[in-house]
Amino acid sequence: MTQPIVPPKTIGILGGGQLGRMMAIAAKEIGFKVATVDPTEGSPCGLIADIEIVGDYASEEARNKLAEVSDVITYEFENVDLTTARWLEKHHHLPQGSNLLKVTQDRAEEKATLEKIGVQVAPYQLVEQKAELETALENVDYPAILKTTRGGYDGKGQVVLDSPDDLKKAKGLLESGQPCVLEKKINFMKEISVIVARNTSGDAETFPVAENIHKDNILYQSIVPARISDDNITEAESLARKIADGLDLVGTLAVEMFLTENEGIYINELAPRPHNSGHYTIEGCMVSQFQQHIRAICGWKLGKPNLVKPSVMVNLLGEDAAKILDIAPLFDDVHLHLYEKKEIKDKRKMGHFTIIDETLNKAVDKAETIMENLQKPPKHKLEEVK
Repeated sequence: MTQPIVPPKTIGILGGGQLGRMMAIAAKEIGFKVATVDPTEGSPCGLIADIEIVGDYASEEARNKLAEVSDVITYEFENVDLTTARWLEKHHHLPQGSNLLKVTQDRAEEKATLEKIGVQVAPYQLVEQKAELETALENVDYPAILKTTRGGYDGKGQVVLDSPDDLKKAKGLLESGQPCVLEKKINFMKEISVIVARNTSGDAETFPVAENIHKDNILYQSIVPARISDDNITEAESLARKIADGLDLVGTLAVEMFLTENEGIYINELAPRPHNSGHYTIEGCMVSQFQQHIRAICGWKLGKPNLVKPSVMVNLLGEDAAKILDIAPLFDDVHLHLYEKKEIKDKRKMGHFTIIDETLNKAVDKAETIMENLQKPPKHKLEEVK
């Protein structure tokens, strides 16, 4: 095991969003200093960082400043500039490396890599123009999903094709000039995810499997433990470890999966960093996904991510975040996290809350009660950060 990086060293974070913010909080709790790069001044992470660098991810000036003040560097989301990551890997200390970014930034490469590792993905074909789409549909068949290979999240950059009548929906994506992936729409029973962390010595730990519920292609709830069989849980955790080893992971990886009626598991997508479906770990586990990530990239022994109590995490979007302040003070077990984003928008993740309880049913019921109360007229307004 290499010599661990310890406080008061500085951890540099590429990205200033809420994942970087919670990563920074975990690092500062241990005693590390934090530097961050983000194009927007006063980003969620920038507001609490010791050093805030405002600059584009492709900026050499911002990159060099981050390298100058940091002892180790990480990234909080996968769409940071690959050239920047490669430079930091070669000239500084980026334990996660650039290959993980390269793989997860491109859906086609991600799927091919997963197949090479030996895990199951939905049948797919590459598509760049309408004629290719029609041929691909003959092989993949309806229903299918057309996705751009790069970018896109929370349902953006994709269209569902249930029948030939939906082909007109694909026009915008195909005319964007971006290559696309056509993949078979899996008839799944549950959407689940596993957060796996692996340190610089190759030791790995998996967090409890989360059962994920989406609304409008945006994660709504993560329920833990997932309401699936023990055999399914064992298989999901095993697949996450297999992928982590296959990618030579250092850091944290979220593996999103589909569980089918016949108990088959398909790998849907990867996220090379802490993930929305792992927010429950802050209160729900012995160690959070964010502290585990810090431990992994700094060469520490990983914590044991045992579940403390059943947990339910609920995302707060723009239209909900303004109302939560009427509800949260009335409960003694609402763990509220607001991200201090400057601009409040519908469908934008502004925060989340987690309920932990003695039983999963109680936690689920309480979370639903809170969300039902959010539909009532708010008494307070969540002020925008100036």
